[in-house]
Amino acid sequence: MMNWGPMTRDPQWSDMEWQIRRWEFFTWLSGDFLVEQHVHNLDLINWVLKAHPVQCTILGGRQARTDPMYGDVYDHFAGEFEYPDGVRIDYSGAQIDRISGRCDQRIFGTKGTAFFDFGRAVIEGQNPYEYKGEIPDPCLQQHADQIDAIRNGKHLNEGVRIAESTLTAIMGRMSAYTGKSLKWDWVMKASKLELTPPAYDFISLPEPVVAVPGVTPLV
Repeated sequence: MMNWGPMTRDPQWSDMEWQIRRWEFFTWLSGDFLVEQHVHNLDLINWVLKAHPVQCTILGGRQARTDPMYGDVYDHFAGEFEYPDGVRIDYSGAQIDRISGRCDQRIFGTKGTAFFDFGRAVIEGQNPYEYKGEIPDPCLQQHADQIDAIRNGKHLNEGVRIAESTLTAIMGRMSAYTGKSLKWDWVMKASKLELTPPAYDFISLPEPVVAVPGVTPLV
């Protein structure tokens, strides 16, 4: 978690090259790990609930990855996403070496409980179920599905779902960085946040400042 990419900067590298080589640790490149990695977990939740959240309150910070070599990203997040009909999802995640780790989803309903990660799915309750089939490589499966759709005239366009899952993660990060509860409609229609650099060149690009909840402005 802490040693991805080059650990030290070559004196010949420009600011831009250094940040690109360490892209995981700069929000303008990776989105922070809530967006870069946990978008997949949030995508599963959106899929299960057939909706995107209406608002969220997320906290976060950096306690282990505090050296400037770790850019401006956090190393932990936790909070709540609220979905339509009052459904609430508790989320937590961390990228800290040598701590206990899990990567799964648990859904508690009135008729049972569902547990699923990226390969196993179990439902306990009135209608128990356990998936015991093959676990395809998702990187291959997405291409297989697309090729099948092209060959057989099927309509396959997951653009809206992808965009909504991405914004779900971005909204969570924005909430954590600013310390503000956010509504989906505001993030979608009113936010003016812009993370891209003023120019894409290999010259000067000052490293961004680490966000401080309650201080970093909501844009």
